[in-house]
Amino acid sequence: MATVDNIRNGLIDKILSIRNKDFLVALDKLIASSSSESDIIELTKEQKIMLEMSEQDIKNGKLISQDAMDKRNLEWLNAM
Repeated sequence: MATVDNIRNGLIDKILSIRNKDFLVALDKLIASSSSESDIIELTKEQKIMLEMSEQDIKNGKLISQDAMDKRNLEWLNAM
């Protein structure tokens, strides 16, 4: 498996050979958008409340299996 440095260097070599400006602009946007994914996202008050409620449900054993949830969803969809 290639190391991060090998992958990065290979990408740099390939980028240096690209002459299409539109392609490079699109690539730049793609790279810029992916780097923002690592930024810290601030949750809203409502999102924090929902997460706290979920934690309480887990602590209180208010859980449902994936199979049971799938069955419930199918029943709901068929009732429509």
